[in-house]
Amino acid sequence: MTTNDILKALDVLVPNPKCSLNYEKDYELLIAVMLSAQSTDARVNMVTKELFKYDISELAELDVLKIEDMIKSVGTQKRKAQYVKEICRRLLAETEGKVPHNREFVESLPGIGHKTCNVVFAEIFGDATIAVDTHVSRVSRRLGWASEDDDVLKIEKKLQNIFPQNCWSKLHLQLVLFGRHHCTSRNPECEICPFNKTICKSPLK
Repeated sequence: MTTNDILKALDVLVPNPKCSLNYEKDYELLIAVMLSAQSTDARVNMVTKELFKYDISELAELDVLKIEDMIKSVGTQKRKAQYVKEICRRLLAETEGKVPHNREFVESLPGIGHKTCNVVFAEIFGDATIAVDTHVSRVSRRLGWASEDDDVLKIEKKLQNIFPQNCWSKLHLQLVLFGRHHCTSRNPECEICPFNKTICKSPLK
């Protein structure tokens, strides 16, 4: 399959990919993506429904135990509750409560790494990025775009070399949703997959 064939197939499987995290403000997305580490977007949306009843100033001052209680179902709540408070405090103190279009600053915030920054910058600023999560990693390895021992940064670079820059952000969302709903870790839907008899390298076929 050519690159165009792959992109067309993904457009059929995932025609209108959207970020599945619920948010209204830029800092809410940043916090939601941070909370999603080792959790699911559905679970994060459940906890942020309560968490985001508080604005950024209130979150910065909220008792950490109260935050822990609200977010405990996403896991590692003690660490993540501290991250929520510190992210809000630093945004208020240094950027007037806004998420700046400044990767160095955003990645310096607690709990925020390269992947999270990629997700947020693509969604908020329209940056051309590919955020590699567990779904993107799995799909990339199965479809022969990455090796089993590649880390997330190497997978990101390989995908950037394969696909044109103007599709990166959409491709990221498509691969996440394709991996989440079709090319799952267990029992993937190989019988309806357009890559099954072409580029897929998975022994599960």
